[in-house]
Order: sequence, then structure tokens, then C-alpha cells
Amino acid sequence: MAEVNATDGWEPKIIAIVCNWCTYAGADLAGISRIQYPPNVRIVRLPCTGRINPFYVMKALQEGADGVLVSGCHPGECHYLTGNYHARRKFAMLKRYLSYVGMEPDRTNFTWCSASEGERFAKVIKGVTEKVRALGPAKKLVKTL
Repeated sequence: MAEVNATDGWEPKIIAIVCNWCTYAGADLAGISRIQYPPNVRIVRLPCTGRINPFYVMKALQEGADGVLVSGCHPGECHYLTGNYHARRKFAMLKRYLSYVGMEPDRTNFTWCSASEGERFAKVIKGVTEKVRALGPAKKLVKTL
């Protein structure tokens, strides 16, 4: 009898926490332009990535997300002036913490994507999905009942 792999047919669940002004508009442009990207992502739109509390990322991973993407305006283009710089610092610290507790680094990703970069958004989603798919289902931090 062949052994059944637990990841057969498995698809990663990815949460994308994005800036309303740039990345969300880029995702919208990708959709309007009919640019194909994996349907594994669920988008959470915030006014600015600077408003992201690192516990949002932790909570997403605890609740069963296999990967998290944080994406905002390019440096110097934030509608709130410095929000994306604050997000970059928070995310760098969170990444180090998650590595410390044993979380694979490719489960969390940070990028910039402007409103005119629909193709870039699709490529980022494809790349993140491939990285997370290669890691398999998340096992660290996930709450069990």
C-alpha cells in the first residue's frame, strides 16, 4: 500500500496585509488587467502598513495561515509620509523574533508595490505562494484544539 503524504492536494493559505493606497490599488490593477496569480491569498486592507501591529502577523499564523505578506508603498512614497519606514522596522524585528522561536523565514514576507504595479503584485503573490508551498503546512505557533 502506498503511503499517503499529508500535503497531497494541500494549498497554502496566505494572508496579505496591504496598504490601501499603493499595494491594494496594485492588486486591483492586476484584477482589472486580468493578470493571473494564485488564488491562495486573502487580502486585508489597512490605511497604511505603518499601522500594522506585529501581533496581527502572529495572530494570522496562530489561526492557521501558512504564510503572511506585508506590502506597502515604496520608500518615500507613503501617503502618510513615514508609515512604510515604521512598518519596515517593525517587520525586521518581527522576522528576527519569528526566527528565534523557530518559524521558517519564508513564511513571512515584506515588499513594496505601487498602484501602477499590477504585474509586480501578481509576481510577488506567485513568489510567496511558491515559497510557502515548498515549506508545507505551518506547524509552529498554530493553535490546536
